[in-house]
Amino acid sequence: MKAEQKSALLAMLKARFDANMQRHPGLHWASVQEKLETLAVAEKVRSLQEMESTGGEPDIIGYDEHDGSYLFVDCSAESPEGRRNCCYDRAGLESRKEHRPQNNAADMAADMGIELLNEEQYRQLQQLGEFDQKTSSWIQTPPQIRQLGGALFCDRRYGQVFVYHNGAQSYYGVRGFRGFLRV
Repeated sequence: MKAEQKSALLAMLKARFDANMQRHPGLHWASVQEKLETLAVAEKVRSLQEMESTGGEPDIIGYDEHDGSYLFVDCSAESPEGRRNCCYDRAGLESRKEHRPQNNAADMAADMGIELLNEEQYRQLQQLGEFDQKTSSWIQTPPQIRQLGGALFCDRRYGQVFVYHNGAQSYYGVRGFRGFLRV
């Protein structure tokens, strides 16, 4: 990443951090920026850029004192626009007989260097605001469900968070995925 791109990304992340202090009480941007500027996390900064460029609006939602990492999650109001219209994983994509989408959530996340949120993380995010009121997001699916061909997704409707299931091969224009990244 070029220096000016990194500076622009850090400025964007700082502005979002400052505008949403309720997501990360007790944390200070100076410590975050210091970590983001080290060479050891250069690949993580690239992942944050990918999250940003696909519409995720990544922000910090916590700090893990055990390993000293900041926890970034996509905080866009709706499922990131640049990550919608995809089925759950490669097996789901390959099982489609016709009308295949261009990609799948699991491969996209891996290429970006992030993880799909699990149900607990998704519910934690929803305590910080109201997300996915018009869209839905694939979440990590337990192996026993995935082995039977299913996959899980979540959204928020009627003031509640719902977890649903669908075939892993399904895709919709309003379903994408949210990512999680430790830095």
